[in-house]
Amino acid sequence: MSSTSVSFVIAADPPPRLDKAIARDVPEAAALSRTRLARLLADGAVTVDGVVAEDPKARVREGAVIDVLVEAAVESHIAPEDIPLDVVFEDSDLIVANKPAGMVVHPAPGSPSGTLVNALMHHCGDDLSGVGGMKRPGIVHRIDKDTSGLLVVAKTDAAHHGLAAQFAAHTVERYYRALVYGVPDANDPRLRGVKGTSFEPGNVLKLTTQLARHKTDRQRQAVLFQGGRHAVTRARLVARYGTPEVIAQVECWLETGRTHQIRVHMAHAGHGLVGDPVYGGRRKLAKGALSDAATAAVQAFSRQALHAAVLGFVHPVSGEMLRFEAPIPEDLADLIAALTN
Repeated sequence: MSSTSVSFVIAADPPPRLDKAIARDVPEAAALSRTRLARLLADGAVTVDGVVAEDPKARVREGAVIDVLVEAAVESHIAPEDIPLDVVFEDSDLIVANKPAGMVVHPAPGSPSGTLVNALMHHCGDDLSGVGGMKRPGIVHRIDKDTSGLLVVAKTDAAHHGLAAQFAAHTVERYYRALVYGVPDANDPRLRGVKGTSFEPGNVLKLTTQLARHKTDRQRQAVLFQGGRHAVTRARLVARYGTPEVIAQVECWLETGRTHQIRVHMAHAGHGLVGDPVYGGRRKLAKGALSDAATAAVQAFSRQALHAAVLGFVHPVSGEMLRFEAPIPEDLADLIAALTN
């Protein structure tokens, strides 16, 4: 198996631990993440002044010469599958795809095949140089199986490292379109009493809570105000439907990116997503508020009405600002048309 060696010198004032020092000083061009470096350290692939490093907690001096032996990427256990892909953008570093509703992003025990990653393995073929030591696409974010829309996937370690840093820093632009029950409006006194909600100029609903896995239902997330992980969602009204108004189209954007974040936040605010099977996407509508056709369309919608419509980020290699938009998919467009008519 071929390999490459990455050599560098520990700079001034090194951190007290070897693993932290090499993570700080490894050349950015090597695109070795902290996780990858930790694995290489454990595998005996790191030497300090010619001696194999055995203790990641050991001290290291300024000027020490570090050599990291990086083996060529190995073949992945994930099988390529010839599944059609809607590719929005692709170059040698990354690929942006418009995922259809119903497709899982990554293989898991309940979904071992038919996933976006299986499709990407086939589509990219030998164009994958490897992520984390394995020839596979680098998933840096996900959207739920029954949410449609845009994802960016890394094809190289460098791209994976750079994209992951942007997601961690919350600098990636992500806008979603959703249909929700009720109308989130600053004039609604009920919303003013919901903990974690506030309004910003322009009638923008802001939801600020902690999120964690539900104590009794492991498939759900729950809103907390102590513990869990910090989560912030914003939502802006796009359209209202019904007389009285019973459905709204909203544009949501994420300051953080937690599992089910928009779905659980909107449900917490009392504006659950139409069709959402987990967070209460079936509600009785006021009689006569919508036409019979629109009411039937709402009741028949079989997934959460959520679409990842906009994705913007800095290209992790070229530095170019990229921004992509995916049109609303046919099923959601048909539902909006029924509500509008």
